[in-house]
Amino acid sequence: MSSRDEELRQAIELLFFAYRDFTGEADAILGDYDFGRAHHRVIYFVGRNPEITVTQLLAILKITKQSLARVLRQLLEEGFVVQKTDAADRRRRLHVLTPKGVELDTRLTKRQSHRIAAAYETAGPQAIDGFRQILRSVINQEDREYVDGFFGDRSSNDGTD
Repeated sequence: MSSRDEELRQAIELLFFAYRDFTGEADAILGDYDFGRAHHRVIYFVGRNPEITVTQLLAILKITKQSLARVLRQLLEEGFVVQKTDAADRRRRLHVLTPKGVELDTRLTKRQSHRIAAAYETAGPQAIDGFRQILRSVINQEDREYVDGFFGDRSSNDGTD
């Protein structure tokens, strides 16, 4: 195996372990509600994008409409998300977190933010832009525009397109 292959395998393993630990604390909180990672993702992106539609959630999450419907129905029934009708197009349903949903989103995001902040502190400020560029480049090209919408020009001018 070449040194390049070994570097790539190490990167893959680091991603696996980082993902395991990044999601582990959130999984423990979600377990208290009998929720899974799909619930977490919906809560996160509804919180990040108030008045998001099902179509937009499907585009972000890349899960089946049936899977999203199951998770969203549970979040609606248990009072974490509310659905309202779009005034401009009464056929569209807009989703917003309730105060209960905001509280859960805050608990989950706070834990994960602490983990990322500690990693940033360890790596130093010079590593942060490189880290973002690498993660952005791992994302499918067609999804980068969505991600860039969150961060503006900072992540879109990295020369990876």
